[in-house]
Amino acid sequence: MMTDSTITPPPAVNGHDAQVSLLKPVPVQPVPEPRPAPAPADAAQDVEDIEDIGERPVAVDPPDLPAPGIHEEKRRPIIPAWLRSKADALATAKHAAGRAGYATAYHGIRLPWYSAQLAAMAPRGAARLIRETGRWIWDREAAPLRAAAVRAEDAEEYMRLAKLRADRVRLRGLVVAVAAVFGTAFAAALYVLAPGWLYAAASVAVLALGWAGQPKDAPVIGPAVLRTEVQKLTSDIVLRGLDAIGNAKISAAIKKGGDMNGLRFVAPITRDGPGYRADLDLPYGVTPEDIMEARKPLASGLRRKLGCVWPAPDPDEHEGRLVLWVGDKPMNETTKPAWPLAKAGTVDLFKPVVFGNDQRMREVSVTLMFASVVVGSIPRMGKTFLMRLLLLIAALDPRAEIHAFDFKGTGDFGALEPVCHRYRAGEEDEDIAYVLAALRELKDELRRRAKVIKGLPRKVCPESKVTSTLAGDKRLRLHPIVVGLDECQVAFEHETHGAEIESICTDLVKRGPALGIVAMFGTQRPDAKSLPTGISSNAVLRFCLKVMGQPANDMVLGTSMYKAGYRATMFSRSDRGICWMAGEGDEPRIVSSAFVDAPAAERIVTRARKMREEYGNITGHAIGEGPDDPGADFDILADVLAVIPADEEAVWNERIAARLADRRPDVYDGWTGAQVTAALKPHGVATAQVWGTTDDGEGKNRRGIKRADVAAAITARDGKKAAG
Repeated sequence: MMTDSTITPPPAVNGHDAQVSLLKPVPVQPVPEPRPAPAPADAAQDVEDIEDIGERPVAVDPPDLPAPGIHEEKRRPIIPAWLRSKADALATAKHAAGRAGYATAYHGIRLPWYSAQLAAMAPRGAARLIRETGRWIWDREAAPLRAAAVRAEDAEEYMRLAKLRADRVRLRGLVVAVAAVFGTAFAAALYVLAPGWLYAAASVAVLALGWAGQPKDAPVIGPAVLRTEVQKLTSDIVLRGLDAIGNAKISAAIKKGGDMNGLRFVAPITRDGPGYRADLDLPYGVTPEDIMEARKPLASGLRRKLGCVWPAPDPDEHEGRLVLWVGDKPMNETTKPAWPLAKAGTVDLFKPVVFGNDQRMREVSVTLMFASVVVGSIPRMGKTFLMRLLLLIAALDPRAEIHAFDFKGTGDFGALEPVCHRYRAGEEDEDIAYVLAALRELKDELRRRAKVIKGLPRKVCPESKVTSTLAGDKRLRLHPIVVGLDECQVAFEHETHGAEIESICTDLVKRGPALGIVAMFGTQRPDAKSLPTGISSNAVLRFCLKVMGQPANDMVLGTSMYKAGYRATMFSRSDRGICWMAGEGDEPRIVSSAFVDAPAAERIVTRARKMREEYGNITGHAIGEGPDDPGADFDILADVLAVIPADEEAVWNERIAARLADRRPDVYDGWTGAQVTAALKPHGVATAQVWGTTDDGEGKNRRGIKRADVAAAITARDGKKAAG
């Protein structure tokens, strides 16, 4: 005997039966009418019912399935956003006061012309006053009612209106007569007792008559500021903009009402700084990156300039949450707050420091320690200004040691000279020699610091890296070191020393952050040659201003950033100082760096110099000292001549490279025969096929040089120096 069983239909979800099979799709069929429970002994009926039930889809949403029990709530602020921030409140008050002051000045200077125009229009105003007064006295406004009573032949209604008119005319005429008599008497009394007041009243009356007589379509006093009204952002406009980007899932969700596909607004559209903020869930499978990729058509759909529209993900929510911020004005036209450190304050490089603002003019901070920095853009977009700003931040930490190298040679870092331990501007051989000598010092310093960190007790240095406390201990000499190389491609592409400079800088990028050394690289040509992979792939902080294509974008920001929607190609030529910043926080973000011009930079450096004098950290270039004998390290001719014995007429370049590395590993370690060739070429030493024997005794021709050619190059060089 079979036991009776009943299968309960699944609950409804949003008005639809949630009937889904976990194994395969099952066609939904009408559910038959309920039948009485069969008798236990009726086995045939049981089988029939079971077969009937088997045609139904299997429910996978148990009605008793408990909810997670997790509730999240966000309380909307009681006080408006612009009142919660002192900076926003001051900005709002400043804006209001500025507009009032401008309007006062604009109309004040035009007041005589306004008076003359209004006086000329006074007769027309007087005529209008007399005409309107007559209409009022004779009750002309009720004339259409009386005419309607006549046309309707309603004698009773007409008589009532006629009597009402007679009463009004009598009263209004009396009021005008009394006003005229007493007005004349009052004017005569003023003429005798206080003629000045009479003249003033007459002037006001003339101006009032002129105001009444001015053309309605051309008033005498116009607005001081012509405003173009920006349309308020509404949900309909947001949906119109999202529909315009051409995403099939979004368009389908909008047509179907949204909620069934996950598209919905999760909060009211609000004012957020100088713009509007809309928070919404995108349709299932759509991410904010999909919207960011279509920012231009989105701006078209919203009817806003591209610089006003900034879609972004919400890092505190799920991957389908979009935060759409739409500014009143483009970011590059919005007045930015002053940099907080421009006039006062110090810096701890181990803590976040404000260096710019986002689209909503909120402060954005950066932490320079434990990170290497890459800044890339096309020319004239603010790359050097951004690098100088970061160096100024470092200068305001009195412990920091600054190395500033400007290979463009225009002196953009010149304001920093009074606080620099090492400084150079230029791309000549002597400039490259200076920089290489300074980098070699840093290479030695890197090794020394590693030994110091290794020797510290675990309780003093638990994480095997420099901390703010260790940096402040002068005995350990683990102070922060910040190195900035602008137009770094010049150094990396140098024929003679580019390989060594690249090797040292790569080491600084990989090991320097943990040892208190921050390396920053700026280039206007972000490619593998200008920005070596060992540097670009290990840099933590990345700032990408406008670039022209995907390769440059991903070289600066990181692999696949362009595909993910973080595209610095979207910036316009007028977006100077605006960049994508990656490495500070979970997601890249748009930042406009603070603008600090050369005079302001000099004032900041003057303040920084005073702080350093008090701390006792004025060294190197700031007191007139340079690297130890940088020129001697670069005498490639003398070094090559020294490794070729006098009895050896010619030698292969690869053997010269090996001998140089044995003689001076700190300089020539890792050199190849090709590097020897490149280093000797500027000095006129030509390479040729040279006969020699291998270690196995086999004779071969390979690229090499003659000792006599090297000696001749040294003689010619020294002769020129003597003649000079």
